[in-house]
Amino acid sequence: MEMENRTVVSEFILLGIPNTKGQETILFISFLAFYLCTLLGNLLIFSAILADSRLHTPMYFFLCNLSVVDLGFASITTPKLLVSLWAKSRTISLGGCMSQVFFYHFLGSTECLLCTVMAYDRYVAICHPLRYLVIMNWRVCAILAAGTWVTSSFHATILTSLTFTLPYCGSSVVDYFFCDIFPVVKLACADTYIIKTVSFTNIGLVPMTCFLLILMSYVRIAASVVRMRSAEHRRKAVSTCASHLTVVCFFFGPCALLYTQPSLSKVLATPTQIFCNVVTPMLNPVIYTLRNKEVKAAFRKMKWG
Repeated sequence: MEMENRTVVSEFILLGIPNTKGQETILFISFLAFYLCTLLGNLLIFSAILADSRLHTPMYFFLCNLSVVDLGFASITTPKLLVSLWAKSRTISLGGCMSQVFFYHFLGSTECLLCTVMAYDRYVAICHPLRYLVIMNWRVCAILAAGTWVTSSFHATILTSLTFTLPYCGSSVVDYFFCDIFPVVKLACADTYIIKTVSFTNIGLVPMTCFLLILMSYVRIAASVVRMRSAEHRRKAVSTCASHLTVVCFFFGPCALLYTQPSLSKVLATPTQIFCNVVTPMLNPVIYTLRNKEVKAAFRKMKWG
């Protein structure tokens, strides 16, 4: 009888960013500016790489993939956040909530794996320069890129399926500004041990494995750079790795903070998550543009036709 009186949840209410009452307009303008810059920056990098044949190399092929990920990642939560701030509409359908969970973990996992593949690419380029084009041929690059997308889709499908096969028949208020696994499963009226265990394992295992592989790649790269006799070669090697290392730090730093400290207070968790979702996708193209002469040359070529 108790089950019959429960109402099955068909939509959720996102509480949004805490302690921002009266600041909605400023936040709306700020997030809109970040979002537009993200779209413009990543589309410019994507277009420049496609247009300039000199950039048709494995490194820039993976950078194209990263730009696509950043375009998608910024679009998962920001549009809904903008609507919430401007129109005060905080409801999200069950399907919309499922989409946010799926694409957040799909694209997050893809970026994690892409960073690992890009570290391997740099390792081959610096440690095995004479065999670089043989090892990183287009077939290998296509397999590595496709593997990141396919693996991530399975990863996200498992997490989303486990999250939304749970019954939601109580409160519909998500104490967050978007739908993620842990804020959502708190509302389930069933035992959530399995989904929490699987989520902690998957979300922790994938980034940790990727980070260790990246670390191993850069240990080998550092050893090769130290052995280089030419200062010019050392400078060029460091320059090609600096952009990627910066992106890795911006990605793995906040992830480590969020998912190794699940009890992190909202005072720290919300700004950290906003940085991941809104700021980082905009910073990636800026980092690669400022540090890379070839990309800047491609931009000038586009500008002058």
